[in-house]
Amino acid sequence: MNILLWVLQVLAALLYGASGVMKVFMLDKVSEGVPSFGALPREAWKALGVLELLCTVGLIVPAAFHWKPTLTGVAAIILAMESLVFVWVHVQYREIPPIVFSCVLGLLMAFLAYGRLVLEPIS
Repeated sequence: MNILLWVLQVLAALLYGASGVMKVFMLDKVSEGVPSFGALPREAWKALGVLELLCTVGLIVPAAFHWKPTLTGVAAIILAMESLVFVWVHVQYREIPPIVFSCVLGLLMAFLAYGRLVLEPIS
């Protein structure tokens, strides 16, 4: 179980890290032609990007260094809740594939949080 959780942590960190970088540094480029980016103000998208970058660090660093490892679970919970925001945004624009993708990511982050806080905590 520990190996599975580490694999999920690393994959999630890569995915959310890339997403955060795009939202913070390349928002104009990635938002062109995507109507759902109009659902939130520009500052909100950038704030979500910063949150994703912080959670990316939180998924790896506390667990790897055994320093407050519960922060890894907290980061996963925050990302799971952020997925709800993205589901809401994509529902407004009836974008089915992003809705499914956000739901799957949210469930994976919820599983990761449960795994790190209950099933296989890092001590």
